[in-house]
Amino acid sequence: MVKIESLIFDLDGTLIDSKNDIVESVNFTLKQLGLSQKNPEEISSFIGTGVEDLIEKSIGIRNSHLLDQAVLIFEDFFKKNSLAKTKLYPDAKEILEYFKKKRIYVATNRKKYVALAALENCGISKYFSDVVGSDDAGCVKPSGCPLNKILKSDSDKRRSMIIGDMDLDILSGKEAGILTCAAAYGIGKKEDILKAKPDYIIENLLELKNIVN
Repeated sequence: MVKIESLIFDLDGTLIDSKNDIVESVNFTLKQLGLSQKNPEEISSFIGTGVEDLIEKSIGIRNSHLLDQAVLIFEDFFKKNSLAKTKLYPDAKEILEYFKKKRIYVATNRKKYVALAALENCGISKYFSDVVGSDDAGCVKPSGCPLNKILKSDSDKRRSMIIGDMDLDILSGKEAGILTCAAAYGIGKKEDILKAKPDYIIENLLELKNIVN
């Protein structure tokens, strides 16, 4: 086991299962623009690097001139419907309660206000010391920047870990110089996250109890 004082969780695909709401919002956007809708797995493969990238990949390069309009449609619909089917992953609340005496954070490529709404709706907002979102366009994962915002000193980093379901979470952690744990049950492809060479791998959140002291 490793001594950890700060746990940084990714949100989508790690703490909350939001895939269905994201897919529905993307397909609503495509329909509004008169574009063909996509299957859930294809859309899921675009999730993780922020709204603009998600929508840009979903509409395709031929429709890049529609990007600004598409983002507005998506954000409006998602803001109203983002919590319709979203739910906590099994044991998420239990693990947050178990580690509540540690410093716990969220680093997400969602915008902060959307992330806060999801945490509040799922009843877990009280566990987090801070939430860092993608509001600063130059500071999103896989950059280490979001984690550096959270962890101010090298001494913080020596006892910190990021837990996430995508390779960009692991790459962000490595760039920031902290330990990394792959959540292999999430939205991200397992083969991609393994290529990023995380320090630890879990198949469910309760396994953190066997890793973090």
